[in-house]
Amino acid sequence: MRHIGIIGKFIILLQLLMSAWLVISLWSTGMIPMKMLAVIVGIVFVLLIAAYVMQVSDSLGTNLLGMILSVLFMAVAAKGATIFMSANSMLANVGGATYKIDNMLVVVRIDDPAENLMDAKDYVFGRQTYADQENTEKMLSEIRSRVGQEISLLEYDTVQSEAAALLNGEIQAAVYNEAFTGVLEESIEGYSERVKVLDHFEIRTKVDTAGRSVNKPFNVYISGIDVSGAITTTSRSDVNIIMNVNPDTKKILLTTTPRDYYVTIPGISGERRDKLTHAGIYGVDRSMAALENLYGVELSYYAKVNFTSLIKIVDALGGVDVESEYAFSAGGYSFSEGINHLDGDAALAFSRERYSFSDGDNQRGKNQEAVLAAIIKKASSPAVLASANKILASISKSVETNMTQDEMAQLISMQLSDGGDWDVESQAASGKGDTQTCFSSGSQPLYVMWPDDVAVAELSEKMRLVLEGK
Repeated sequence: MRHIGIIGKFIILLQLLMSAWLVISLWSTGMIPMKMLAVIVGIVFVLLIAAYVMQVSDSLGTNLLGMILSVLFMAVAAKGATIFMSANSMLANVGGATYKIDNMLVVVRIDDPAENLMDAKDYVFGRQTYADQENTEKMLSEIRSRVGQEISLLEYDTVQSEAAALLNGEIQAAVYNEAFTGVLEESIEGYSERVKVLDHFEIRTKVDTAGRSVNKPFNVYISGIDVSGAITTTSRSDVNIIMNVNPDTKKILLTTTPRDYYVTIPGISGERRDKLTHAGIYGVDRSMAALENLYGVELSYYAKVNFTSLIKIVDALGGVDVESEYAFSAGGYSFSEGINHLDGDAALAFSRERYSFSDGDNQRGKNQEAVLAAIIKKASSPAVLASANKILASISKSVETNMTQDEMAQLISMQLSDGGDWDVESQAASGKGDTQTCFSSGSQPLYVMWPDDVAVAELSEKMRLVLEGK
C-alpha cells in the first residue's frame, strides 16, 4: 500500500475539518436529540475512515473514488451546517422578546398646514389623562426636547374627548398611543380619514421574560394583531387563543376567546370591564393577565402574530388541510364543508370571515382554531424539515415570542426524538351580546359580549385535564 499523495492528504484534512464543523453546528443548536446526534457522528466517522482507506489504496481508481466521496460529503456537510446555523440565528430573532414598543403619535386635522413638529411648536396640544400616563409623559418630554420650548397643553378625561376637541378646533394637535386608534375608529365615524400623523415616537419598555420549562405541560397565549410595522408594536388583539401543551401525552388544546368578551384588565381597569381586545392596548402582558384571571390558568409564554404573516407561514408549509364546519364564500374564495386544502391567501380569508355565520365572531374564532390546528399538524410532520429554513425565514419578522431560543430548540429536539403526531383539540368561549361602556372608551357605549360563566368553567376544567394528562 503506497503512501497517500499530497492532494489526498489535503482532501482528508478538509473532510476532517468539515466533519467537525457539521457536528459542532448540530450540537450547538440544541435541536438534534443526543441519540440522533450520536448516529450522525457515527456516520461521519465511518465516511471519514472509508475515504481515508480508499485514498491510500494502491488502485488509482479507488483513490479517485475516495476523493469524489470526500468532496460529496463536504458539500453535504457544508450545506447542513449552514442550514442549521441559519435556523439557529432565525430562532434567536423570533424568540426571547425582551421589550414592547409603544408607538406614540402627534396627530393634527387632515387639512392642517403643518408638515413637521417644528411647524406645530406654538400649537395647543391635547392629552388624555385616563390611561397610559407613563408613555404620554415620556412622549411630551420628547416633544419639548425636540421643539426646544414648553408647549401649550390641555387635558381631557378620555382619548375620545381629546380626539373630539381636535376635530372641533379646541386644540390643534393631539398626542396619544397609536394603540388607541382602533378605539377612536369605533367611537368616531371616519376618524382616521379626518386626521393625519404629524410625528411619532417609539417608546421601548422592558417586559418580564422569565422562562419556564417546555419539558413539562405549559400554556401559550397566541395573539393575532392586524398592524403594519414592527410586530412588537403595542396593539389591540383581534385573535385570542390559549394553547395548552402537554409534551408527555402529545396533546394540544386550543381555546379561543372572542375579542369582544367583557372582562376586567388586571392592573389597568380595576373593577371596571372592557373588551378583551382593548387589553392589548396596554401590552401583551395585560391581555395575558385578563385571560389568566378569566380561566384561572398561568400563561407561561406568548406569541404575537400578524394576520398577514399567516399567509407566509401557510405558503412556506406548502398549504394546509383545514376542516370547515360550513360551506361559505369569503375574500373571493369558496370553502366547502369538510376538508379544504388552502394556500396562505385562502387561509387568511377563511380565518377572517364572520358575516357568513349566524354565530358571527364565535364561528370566526372556531375557524381560526381550525387553521392553527392544521398548521400545527403540518409543522410537526417529519417532511417539513426539508423546508424548515424557508418557514423560519418567512416568519422571523412576523412573529414575536418570549420563548427563548433554547426553549424553542428543546421543543424541536423533543419532536425529532419522540416523533408522532400531536392530538389537537379545540374549544371556544361563548357569551351574550350587549352594548355597554368600556374602560378604554369612556362614556361611549360599544358592542360587548358578556361571558357565559358556566361555559367558562367548563373550558377551564378541560384545560386542567389536558395539563394533568387526563
